[in-house]
Amino acid sequence: MAMRQIIAIIAAVLFLLPPALVAADETASVNNVVPPPPNREFRAMWIATVGNSCWPSKPGLTTAQQKAELIALLDRAASLKMNAVIFQIRPACDALYQSDLEPWSEYLTGVQGKMPQPIYDPLAFAIAEAHKRGLQLHAWFNPFRAAHPQAKSPSARNHVTQTRPDIIRHYGSQVWLDPGEPEAQTRAVNAVLDVVKHYDVDGIIFDDYFYPYPEKGWAGGTLDFPDDASWKKYGSSSGQSRDDWRRANVNQFIQKIILINSY
Repeated sequence: MAMRQIIAIIAAVLFLLPPALVAADETASVNNVVPPPPNREFRAMWIATVGNSCWPSKPGLTTAQQKAELIALLDRAASLKMNAVIFQIRPACDALYQSDLEPWSEYLTGVQGKMPQPIYDPLAFAIAEAHKRGLQLHAWFNPFRAAHPQAKSPSARNHVTQTRPDIIRHYGSQVWLDPGEPEAQTRAVNAVLDVVKHYDVDGIIFDDYFYPYPEKGWAGGTLDFPDDASWKKYGSSSGQSRDDWRRANVNQFIQKIILINSY
C-alpha cells in the first residue's frame, strides 16, 4: 500500500527549527541570524469526531447525510487554502473505519460496534474526497484513551474494556489503557499499522493523550494514575523515578511507531 509519509506529532504540533548558526564574529547578535525560508507551510484543519464535536454532527445520521457533512468540511478547508486535514479516526480504542481489531465508533451510529447503514468506510471516503481537493489526509489517533467520560453507548463485546480488563485503568472520570503495559502499546501500534497498510493516508497524528491529564479526588487533592500493577512488574526495578518511567513508556511507544516506516 502506498504511504507517502508517517509523522508522529506529540501535543498537537511539532515545529521544525533550523539548526543553530554560529557566527565567526563572537560579537554577532542572534538578531543577525536569518533562518532559511520553509519549503512549504503545513496548513491543516482538525476534524474531531469524539463527542460528535465536529463530525458527524450527531450520531445516527444516514450515510448520505454523513458524507454530505464531511464534503462540506473538506470544501471549507479547500476554500480557506488549507493543504491538509487531520481526521480523528480512533478516539477511544474504537474505529471510524473498517477494522478487524476494534469496534465501530459510537459516534457514527450511536451504538459502539454497529456499522453505518448503508455500509461505507468513512476513512476511505474522507481520503478520496480530500485528495480530490488537493488536501492531504492525516489520520488522528488517541493511542491510550479507552472510553470518553461522555460516552453514551455500552462497550461492544470486542472492545478492549471487555476483552482485556487487566490492562484498563479507571482514573477519575477517565478510562485508560495503561501505557506501562506492553500489551497496551502493542494494541495501539497494531491499530496504526492496520491503517497504514490498508489506507493511503498522508500522515499519522497523535494528540497529547498519552497519560491522562491530572484529575482531583473528592477531597481536592490530585489523584495519582493507578498504574501500581505495571510499575511493580516493569518499572520499580528500572532505576528510574516513577515519572521518568512513565515518560520512558511514551518514548518507547513513539519509537515503535517510527519503526513502522520500515515495515
